[in-house]
Amino acid sequence: MTGGGEAVVFWVVGTLSVVAALGLIFARKAVHAALCMALVMVNLGVIYLTLQAHVLGVVQVFVYTGAVMMLFLFVVMLIGVDAADSVVETIKGQRPAAAVLGLGLVALLALSVGSAVMPEPVGLDAVNTDPGNVTGMATLIFGKYVFAFELTSALLITAAIAAMVLAHRERFGDKPSQREWSQRRFRDGRFLAGLPAPGVFARHNAVDTPALLPDGSPSDLSVSRVLVARDQIREPDAYTEAEHEMEQEIEEGRQR
Repeated sequence: MTGGGEAVVFWVVGTLSVVAALGLIFARKAVHAALCMALVMVNLGVIYLTLQAHVLGVVQVFVYTGAVMMLFLFVVMLIGVDAADSVVETIKGQRPAAAVLGLGLVALLALSVGSAVMPEPVGLDAVNTDPGNVTGMATLIFGKYVFAFELTSALLITAAIAAMVLAHRERFGDKPSQREWSQRRFRDGRFLAGLPAPGVFARHNAVDTPALLPDGSPSDLSVSRVLVARDQIREPDAYTEAEHEMEQEIEEGRQR
């Protein structure tokens, strides 16, 4: 029988896992789906730790959440996921086939849950004794299940390489040169002198500091849109006040 603390942990972590699993299914962005899956894996690690499977819980967090999911996020960020990508189905009949397979999976899960037998819990005291949990897990991974373990790692690497290969876009034609970009700017009549460089306020030079126009006002074209969205742009007031104070000191020195 589990204690009260274990029951509270199970219901809290189980609820979060169900919510994260639903987010994994219904999330429209791949990054959000990956984060939901990472939350599910972390919750599984917490459950393993509660059941005294310390090594399995740590491996669950470090390997699956820290390695596999980070690999997935790395591939997503590398290949890019654009919402404007075509959603036209290239394989005919895949939706009806997916529906049939989904219903079959639901039926299989219902039969499995209905025929499940809950034996008396025995705990992991015997497993954690000599030779220990780590030795027993290593014996299973690199002994009985070594083929499945190596095959899974090969499939993960193959999936990452395949995603990069499929998402690679061949460039048709030569890359525009600097001269062609300059001719295009004059032909379109925009930014004839190029975009103003950031960081040209007096007494300061940084990428988050906009350039000054001839009238002294900051130029919106000289700062990154990311910094503008994060509200990390420096205002010119501090530098203007410092410059004014310096001018006053110079004038006072001349008068003396």
